[in-house]
Amino acid sequence: MCQTPIQGRSDKIFCSVHCKTEYHHKLRRVTAIAIREINKILARNRSILLEVMGKNSVQKKLPRLVLDKKKFNYKYHTHIQRNSKGKLYFYVYDFAWMEFSDNEILIVKKK
Repeated sequence: MCQTPIQGRSDKIFCSVHCKTEYHHKLRRVTAIAIREINKILARNRSILLEVMGKNSVQKKLPRLVLDKKKFNYKYHTHIQRNSKGKLYFYVYDFAWMEFSDNEILIVKKK
């Protein structure tokens, strides 16, 4: 970190506790920025799914264009699950969506 020559053990990485702390602080800061941006996208995706589903619906099929107009980001999801028929469900926290056909999306709210 500070370009000071390292003295001591052969496997020593930092010259001082201060340099070690500074290194890890910078690493956490960069990681936090990336996580914040990704979480913002995931939260927006979840909000869009909640908006189109409504609070009381459990499952809904709708045209892909509806999500496209709301700028839903299909690349970001929390995890993926394959159903018994081999179809992929993409999860955004407690919501899952699946490409039902070329122009339709099936949205499911998990409990």
